[in-house]
Amino acid sequence: MSKVFVFGASSSKQSINKQLANYAANLIPEVDLNAVDLNDFEMPIYSIDKEKATGIPDLAKQFKAHINSSDGIIVSFAEHNGSYTTAFKNILDWISRLEKPVWGNKPMLVLSTSQGARGAASVHQAAVLGCGYMGGEVVGQMSLPSFDQNFDSTAGIVDAELKAELAGQVAKFIAALALV
Repeated sequence: MSKVFVFGASSSKQSINKQLANYAANLIPEVDLNAVDLNDFEMPIYSIDKEKATGIPDLAKQFKAHINSSDGIIVSFAEHNGSYTTAFKNILDWISRLEKPVWGNKPMLVLSTSQGARGAASVHQAAVLGCGYMGGEVVGQMSLPSFDQNFDSTAGIVDAELKAELAGQVAKFIAALALV
């Protein structure tokens, strides 16, 4: 059984990106899901001086262990001012100091969403490129626009075309998992 690491790249307690990542993950049959909350990995803001003084925090090592023990990764990116959230970027900065490639050459389903019509398109674009550059094999991707209009906490994605689009991207991810 494949093991999939799942998270929303946001520290919001009501993260819509965490909801989307978990929704997508639950579309995969017969898989061991390892869903985490970024709030459980809050660390000092990365700096080379802090790394030299105290080393890499255990929480960074734990997050990286989740990546290493998975067969694939599903992440949905929140957008703050057109970029990654500080919470995610800080984790990324710390784990990038542990080993390369950061994402362990794992298949990835990269998602994003926001309340706006662009669905966090700026960070989505950066994440797809960044994940690929840092050792993630982005096999599926989707940006969900206007979260409140297109997502219901019980039914999931309510727009038929968007639902079908996500199903197609999840199918690509499942096919890549089968090759691991």
